[in-house]
Amino acid sequence: MTPKSPAFLIELVVARAQLHSARDGQTATDVVKWGRCAPFESLFSMDQTAEVFELPISVQAADIDQLGHVNNVTYLRWVQDAAVAHWQAAAPAADQAVLAWVVVRHEIDYKRPAFLHDKVVARTWVGTAKRHRFERHTELLRGADRKILARARTIWCPIDKQTGKLTDVSPEVRARFATPASPAAG
Repeated sequence: MTPKSPAFLIELVVARAQLHSARDGQTATDVVKWGRCAPFESLFSMDQTAEVFELPISVQAADIDQLGHVNNVTYLRWVQDAAVAHWQAAAPAADQAVLAWVVVRHEIDYKRPAFLHDKVVARTWVGTAKRHRFERHTELLRGADRKILARARTIWCPIDKQTGKLTDVSPEVRARFATPASPAAG
């Protein structure tokens, strides 16, 4: 089992849930399923200047796990899909040609389940940025009632597509993919 495999990630989430459940007197299943593991709602203060990008998603049969709802790993995939779609829709073509983004951190709170044939909306917006660390927030909403299914905070780093190494971004990318109050250095 490699550190990037889905099985490893699931074991990591379960281990973290067991730690929190032992502390809080809940079952690990409750902690993992319904987002009671180290809440970080305070990190979701949306900057009023941040542009919100929305991506519609239809739940497919392959998204459903043995419990009959969308698997948590699928939620995480949707968070990444929304970020990539936003980049492709909003970034200048010249920057898309030379930059790629890698995730260095995901934090996600699972709030409610989604089921087969649900319509989901992924809402994403940018947060603060340092030189090579760009924060992004995402909410997954049930389309029918706009109830929050999950919230995520992700830290992305820009890399040069040719070298695979960290790189600086253009002023235009920084302006478009970071909140105005973000420091440029760090």
